[in-house]
Amino acid sequence: MDKLKIAIQKSGRLNEDSLKILKDCGISISNGLDQLKSTVSNFPMEIMFLRNSDIPQYLIDGVVDIAIIGENVLIEKGNSIQVLEKLNFSKCRVSLAVPKTFKYTSIKDLAEKKIATSYPNTLNAYLNKKGIKAELHQISGSVEIAPSIGLADAICDIVSSGSTLFKNNLKEVEVMFKSEAVLAVSPQISSDKEEILKKLQFRLQSVLKARNSKYILMNVPDNKIQDVINLLPGMRSPTVLPLAEKGWSSIHTVIEKDKFWEVIDELKIIGAEGLLVVPIEKMVL
Repeated sequence: MDKLKIAIQKSGRLNEDSLKILKDCGISISNGLDQLKSTVSNFPMEIMFLRNSDIPQYLIDGVVDIAIIGENVLIEKGNSIQVLEKLNFSKCRVSLAVPKTFKYTSIKDLAEKKIATSYPNTLNAYLNKKGIKAELHQISGSVEIAPSIGLADAICDIVSSGSTLFKNNLKEVEVMFKSEAVLAVSPQISSDKEEILKKLQFRLQSVLKARNSKYILMNVPDNKIQDVINLLPGMRSPTVLPLAEKGWSSIHTVIEKDKFWEVIDELKIIGAEGLLVVPIEKMVL
């Protein structure tokens, strides 16, 4: 049987998070240090550990079938590659930054300036869209140092927390776009491997849905049940179970993580008590 070939970053945070989500999908990975390939014992898959910047070309050429990769790399090197799933980790933004002493008011202030970047295609497209002409210096590695050594007036790079910019006396002035890890597919993937990919996507979607949800249980006066149901429709409808104490029921439901605190506050106002929050490992819909 054919094996689905997936590429992930050779090292770093994206590597760790990619391996974790695959393991959460029930995929048993046998990998040692410094391996370029890894076998999977319980799923028709082979993992290849590659440099992040090389992965788009491997996808285009069909050397690998799918990849977990940052959107920012795809936009720079593989715009034609299809994204199947956004994976909600390794989030960052591609931004323009200038020295703190630079009096920046708008993108027009960068006209005719020198900008250092590892993302020349992305930056060039952005500047063209804004009608700005600038001198681009393509460098790899520590882009943030370029202004302090006189190589550039500004930089274009990925930003996560902003601490690296702060340490290099830079300030973020334009967010070009936001990025996160995605599952991307080769345009040359075979129909047989597409069937395996569908099974992997189903598992990924179950894990991602669970990561973005919380299971909550609460005790509610019977005369407030409908108020709670109106607030918490759940996946279909909340589960309502009578308690031993007359006039009270237990309600179980699932809510989205990003709405959690807002919903909890409203539940307390309604009269819910004894709220219990439980993490969800998988959600199969």
